[in-house]
Amino acid sequence: MTHLPNSIEARDIAYQLHAYTDARKHEDIGPMVIEKGDGIYVEDNSGKRYIEAMAGLWSVALGFGEKRLVEAATRQMEKLPFYHTFTHKTHGPSVELAEMLVNMAPVPMSKVYFTNSGSEANDTAIKLIWYRSNALGQPERKKIISRVRGYHGVTVASASLTGLPNNHRSFDLPIANILHTTSPHYRTMKKDGEDEAAFARRCAQDLEDLILAEGPETIAAFFGEPVMGAGGVVIPPDGYWEAVQPILKKYDILFVADEVICGFGRTGEMFGTKTYNLQPDMMTLSKQLSSSYLPISALMVNEKVYGPVADESHKIGVWGHGYTASGHPVAAAVALENLKIMEERDILSHIKSVSPKFLSRLNAFNDHPLVVETRGIGLIGAIELAHDELSKTPGALGAKANAEFHANGLISRNMIDALAFCPPLIISEKQIDEMFDIAEASLDNIAKAL
Repeated sequence: MTHLPNSIEARDIAYQLHAYTDARKHEDIGPMVIEKGDGIYVEDNSGKRYIEAMAGLWSVALGFGEKRLVEAATRQMEKLPFYHTFTHKTHGPSVELAEMLVNMAPVPMSKVYFTNSGSEANDTAIKLIWYRSNALGQPERKKIISRVRGYHGVTVASASLTGLPNNHRSFDLPIANILHTTSPHYRTMKKDGEDEAAFARRCAQDLEDLILAEGPETIAAFFGEPVMGAGGVVIPPDGYWEAVQPILKKYDILFVADEVICGFGRTGEMFGTKTYNLQPDMMTLSKQLSSSYLPISALMVNEKVYGPVADESHKIGVWGHGYTASGHPVAAAVALENLKIMEERDILSHIKSVSPKFLSRLNAFNDHPLVVETRGIGLIGAIELAHDELSKTPGALGAKANAEFHANGLISRNMIDALAFCPPLIISEKQIDEMFDIAEASLDNIAKAL
């Protein structure tokens, strides 16, 4: 038997490969070991307490330590710890959750397919889109458009949709038939003299120009997050979605709303689709669906998508797709309880009551000497940093600020030089002040040092 190093940090370095990490650097500095959590706080193995300003990964809606979710998992584990949804089989939790989601949907939806992550949900959406095109006798209609700075996951197809360079470098991505159009980030993408309304119209025109250049008959679908998350919390300018959606309808292009981050209250409505009056044909959901207590995600499709897929599966004799844990009964039971708690505690009203404080404190950073822009809606936001010296190396200032946050008891995430804030939805006004007080003091420390 291989001898294990003594500390958990040393064993981690010895045996584990980490996501979104410089592997060689990790060998030198090792991990932060989080041992427990309570509400909006987590604690490391030295006893240091942090505000988790990212809700883990944009996802722990009800905070850490919600006992009802633990109890829901325990009850289901004792009753039926696993079963699948292959070959005409089902179980109660997956049926109940599918029914709940269809009834909650902000636009008419027909069916739900369960997966285990946002990446898998978007991957499955791509496969369904291609399958549907073949079913309709349109084999040439396979191209899919997403956006620069969009984030849709890390599996081969979903990472191709993602419009961030480091998700493509050395992976030989994107794959064929995935196209990217203009990011709706006004400050970095605008032209001289272009106001936000004109910029929104140009984004839509760029999309239509791409469709026409490729051939409308070859374009199957468009993927978009209502608010871009991991691409830097990009809030679309007024008029953007109003200009984009008619173009999709004009050329009969399916619209997939990626609600993995926005869904279940993050933007101040239950779905970002409602916040921006979107009319998607498909929606992908994950993260806050179960408060990330267990892995689960979902793809919802309308009848326009489901009908041809069902017909083709009947023609072939099977819809040849499935994951072992699709609709896992324990994960589905936790998601059901999570959504029930959100309704019982009227989480949406709470978000709407504390969001003004969140956005006021966030936007006050526009006066800080290191800040070039703040962006936010609901309970999600970002502070973009810049400095003449450190900005010569993109990401250097963001990493420095993130490290200072950590040292002062605040966990954020720097996306190049933007610091994200996406706390658990249960955060109070007092805790919002506590969170931004730490951020302000940290940025002041850096400004003085520079």
